[in-house]
Amino acid sequence: MTKRHGYALLSAIVAAIVAISAAIYVGVAADNGTGEDTLAAPRTIHNSAAPASTGVWVGTWAASPVGAEPGTEVNGLAGRSVRNVVHTSVGGTSARITLSNLYGTQPLTITHASVAVAAVDNSAAAAAATMRRLTFNGGNPAVVIPAGDQVISDAVAVLIPRDTDVLVTTYSPTPSGPVTYHPHARQLSYLAEGDRTEDADAGAFTAHAEYWRYLTALDVLSNESDGTVVVFGDSITDGVTSTLGTNRRWPDVLADRLRSAVEQREDAPRYSVVNEGISGNQVLADGRGRPAENPSGLKRFSRDVLARTNVKVVVIDLGVNDILRNPRLADPDRILTGLRHLVGQAHARGIKVVGATLMPFQGHRGYTPAREAVRQEINAEIRSGDVFDAVADFDKALRDPYDPRRFRPEYDSGDHLHPSDRGYARMAEVFNLTALKGAAPAEL
Repeated sequence: MTKRHGYALLSAIVAAIVAISAAIYVGVAADNGTGEDTLAAPRTIHNSAAPASTGVWVGTWAASPVGAEPGTEVNGLAGRSVRNVVHTSVGGTSARITLSNLYGTQPLTITHASVAVAAVDNSAAAAAATMRRLTFNGGNPAVVIPAGDQVISDAVAVLIPRDTDVLVTTYSPTPSGPVTYHPHARQLSYLAEGDRTEDADAGAFTAHAEYWRYLTALDVLSNESDGTVVVFGDSITDGVTSTLGTNRRWPDVLADRLRSAVEQREDAPRYSVVNEGISGNQVLADGRGRPAENPSGLKRFSRDVLARTNVKVVVIDLGVNDILRNPRLADPDRILTGLRHLVGQAHARGIKVVGATLMPFQGHRGYTPAREAVRQEINAEIRSGDVFDAVADFDKALRDPYDPRRFRPEYDSGDHLHPSDRGYARMAEVFNLTALKGAAPAEL
């Protein structure tokens, strides 16, 4: 069979599936963050209902698309159901998801998708009464996502609790590789053979991996939150050394603190928290490929911060990889210029910016006295108040008072670069919640 005939056959198969499911029109729904439903009204189908109309749309969970999953280049995950397990930061009465085919080289056909609250944490089992079939573009159960694109589902009425695991399941019947994924999830998600999107039982989901596949956001219509905080960073934000399946990344603990503060009527804003960390991420340099895997902070800021739902504040904890991964000595002025450019993009959208100092890394294999001097110069400028609207001084909170070039032992995961669970908790504990209040300064 010629390559041209092979593509023709694949196109015919995809067309047949979509015709059977529904007429598909790919598009991204708009949201103004006000609580007004700007999505097309979904058709009433099995286990779904019209979305509630009160509250505001916020992000309750998110993850950045990082690259193409190895081994999925040809067939993707054809014929299998992907059940992503994600953890909410706030609750809501309706939900919608974002699916990405950013790193795909073929159209991704999703014929069925569902959302459900997990029966218990760290499981593929769903609470059966919460199982909802998702639709797209005004009621279609199937959707085709072009290579390099994404789609937002219709809203579906379902009670999503805060601080709870949620299951988002998709089924793709045809080859559509490679799979767009987020590695280092610190959360197990699951795979099953065949279309198991509406199985409440976990029995068919026999394979698992520490990846999130296709799914990049879960939004909820919430009465608990007035907006979204995006935490934008590298592996420290990604939580790569935190305990698997326990939600001990520092943004998770920050979300817990915010919820508790609001419940205790403390002076804190009612915000959700989403994590847009990518391990190995830099302010300035991209990874390889087109589109670039692990794109620079400058390249991905619009996608991972400005395009998120109802963003009020961004917390930026980025720059240490620019120091460690530069084959020559990194230029602190270039890194600071990059950070200021991110701040400018946020301010142009009315988003407040909190920035973090870079934490110590003596003992790590990349440490040199010259690199330490670059870190200190960047931190001095951040502390001066000339870079961000507010500062979270993680360096001061976690460094060893007897040797400030390294972590305090109890905060060190052991690799001398990433915090332990106690270290991540400490980061969230010292974060000043009132720094999240207010808006971006007016541009003169």
